[in-house]
Amino acid sequence: MTTIAVTAAQSGRTVRAVLKRELGVSTTLLNRIKRREGALLLNGRPVFTSAVLREGDVLSVDLSDPAGAGRIPPVPMALDIRYEDEALLILNKPAPLAVHPSSFAPEEPTLANGLAHYLGADFTFHPVNRLDRGTTGLMAVAKSQYVHNLLRQQIHTPAFYREYRGIALGGPEAAEGRIDLPIARAEGSAIRRCIAPGGAAALTEYRVLCRREDLSLLCLAPHTGRTHQLRLHLSAIGCPLLGDWLYGRPDPGRMERPALHACLLRLSHPLTGERMAFAADLPADMARFFPDWERIEP
Repeated sequence: MTTIAVTAAQSGRTVRAVLKRELGVSTTLLNRIKRREGALLLNGRPVFTSAVLREGDVLSVDLSDPAGAGRIPPVPMALDIRYEDEALLILNKPAPLAVHPSSFAPEEPTLANGLAHYLGADFTFHPVNRLDRGTTGLMAVAKSQYVHNLLRQQIHTPAFYREYRGIALGGPEAAEGRIDLPIARAEGSAIRRCIAPGGAAALTEYRVLCRREDLSLLCLAPHTGRTHQLRLHLSAIGCPLLGDWLYGRPDPGRMERPALHACLLRLSHPLTGERMAFAADLPADMARFFPDWERIEP
């Protein structure tokens, strides 16, 4: 239980107003909390969210997920966990591990299954930033819907910074630049996206780190989070990722997946506000092309 001792400044406000303003509880989560028995108490007794608070009252709220809410089958697997506390964990996802179960391969183990085994039966999966099956690198996972909501408010703001490394065929002519092209679903495909005037706004910044033969190592910073954004943006400017069978061309002799790695993650801790930074070096299948660039600092 999280408790709030009502101050003089908070007196006269409703339970709903205090929870939303002081703790950042979303409307969706608040609606779930008030339906759970014993999850919202005022001075030890159940209370409606419309109740008016007075100085000296003690408001208690259970911000944890309900037991067994996730119902994800546990599957043992090795997990590269870089940080963990009571609120969240940061991990380095390998390829070709999918984040969520898919109707295309319902029996294939996913990251969700691995975390269900690691965190136990009461685990509910709350990924903050998602990665494609073929993308490696850093992901943040919240341990409750409350923490997930707080972290999602940071995404696409300076508080939550993500950086990738990509290996492109050829490479952009300019050493650095911005790709500002809208993205929409491609007609007739369940997974493919396309550049379209009526699509959702999408912005990527890039910088060429190194050129070698027919390849370029790129630093990529997405300012939006559209599906396949980095892959599609690079393809649209004529330099698709090595191994990207969907937006470029298959190249199984050199790369079995799109050469994309989430190497850097910076965020503010959702409960303490502390600034945190994590880095993950290039995986072996990418590092062999640019061995001098393997080390990445947070």
